[in-house]
Amino acid sequence: MTKLLEQAVAAVRQLPAESQDEIARAMLDLAAHGGEPEPIDSAHLSDILAGLAEANRGDFATEAEIEAAFRRFDP
Repeated sequence: MTKLLEQAVAAVRQLPAESQDEIARAMLDLAAHGGEPEPIDSAHLSDILAGLAEANRGDFATEAEIEAAFRRFDP
């Protein structure tokens, strides 16, 4: 195991069990696919590229916009 992976595992050990399991699933998925990225559905590609362009410009949602989005899920 590399030193970097050892550091990552040590950091993950400090997280709650649910977070550890989520990270473990992601690691297993990456290992199963040889670290290859998942294919992007061509129907979604333009939205993904637009989102990346927004991120590159630093155009992120405000705290108020994020809170409003989460409120939509409240019962």
